This record gives sequence, structure tokens and C-alpha cells, in this order.
Amino acid sequence: MLALKRMMKMGTGEFDVTIMQTPNYGESKGYNPIFRLTMEGSSHQDIVDKVYKKFNVTDSIPRDYEGRFIATGDVLMIDEGTVGITYYRLEFGGWKKINRVAVR
Repeated sequence: MLALKRMMKMGTGEFDVTIMQTPNYGESKGYNPIFRLTMEGSSHQDIVDKVYKKFNVTDSIPRDYEGRFIATGDVLMIDEGTVGITYYRLEFGGWKKINRVAVR
């Protein structure tokens, strides 16, 4: 039922989110998973906005987070189980949906 609600964009649901960053800021290859969490939201746009806000304010970053602030070029992987996996990269104009091939 939860998957059906998500596909119809009704209500909120839980999303499995993985933050991926390169070893050095500005690189375009070598993405590694940095942190994984579960967030509740109504859509992918809602989730990427919440992740950006949470990981760019020092007081809201979890203690076990070892990455840097979310910046241009960083990738979020949103896993919805049977619905699929979607990748977003932060670019100058905001979050853009990308193909998995771009994450090397």
C-alpha cells in the first residue's frame, strides 16, 4: 500500500537515502557512499530539500556523519525498494535527476 501511495504522490512515506561524495570537492569520478539514512517525505523533491538542509547546518548533522557539507556535485541515491532507485546530483540550478552511469 505504501508503494502505491508513493506512486500516486499521496501522503508521506519513508525513503532510504544514501549520500555519495567524491574524496575531494570538485571531482567528477570516484563517488563513495558516505552516509545512509531513512527520511520521511512526500516526494523526492521534499527529500532532497530536507537532506540539503539537514547536512548544511552544523547543529543538525548527525555525530557519526564523516562527510563534508552537501555541495555542488554531490549525489543522493534514493532507494524505494521495488519501485526502484533514483539518483540526484546537486548542480548550480538545484537538484537534477541523473542516470546511474554518471555515478562512477
